[in-house]
Amino acid sequence: METELSKAERTRQFIIESTSGIFNKKGYAGTSMSDLTEATGLTKGSIYGNFKNKEEVAVAAFEYNTGKVRKQVAALMDKASTYYEKLMVYSTVYHNFSNKNFPEGGCPILNTAVDADDTNPLLKEKVAQIIIKWKKRLEDLIQGGIDAGEFKPDTDVARTALTIIALVEGGIMIARVTGKPAHLDTILKTMHLLVTDLKI
Repeated sequence: METELSKAERTRQFIIESTSGIFNKKGYAGTSMSDLTEATGLTKGSIYGNFKNKEEVAVAAFEYNTGKVRKQVAALMDKASTYYEKLMVYSTVYHNFSNKNFPEGGCPILNTAVDADDTNPLLKEKVAQIIIKWKKRLEDLIQGGIDAGEFKPDTDVARTALTIIALVEGGIMIARVTGKPAHLDTILKTMHLLVTDLKI
């Protein structure tokens, strides 16, 4: 029985990994069942034997894609020794949003937020949860820097956290729409100045 369960889990994971790039590039509405069967080599019945519907696959793919980003952030965070360096990790990771370690299709938060805003309440809620968690992680880092005497005590923690998110996601959006990665570099320099300005 355990072998069957592990095989089912492997199949689910295979479906998620095989379709994650398609959902991230085409969006929920733009991804068809034939896209999923083509990417996985499985039948519609096999896919729906592992997931209730396309929405469930899309949610799992979104969580897989955001998990890939989170792992990159965590790996660099482990190497950072100051709160300043930890905050700058986000600039480093998102600067490389077009490299092979980043989810295929770019930033899953931006892509899914734009795609699901008016079309899919469940995916929209998943994006909102990720952004809220990201904001909390940033606030914890900024507050940690204040407590450690690294950052100015009068720093507006919530505003700074939201500004960092807005700069990162806005920078990616502008770079992608214009086809000019240099725009992201310019905006990430602004983030660099913002974080540097926190220091005592």
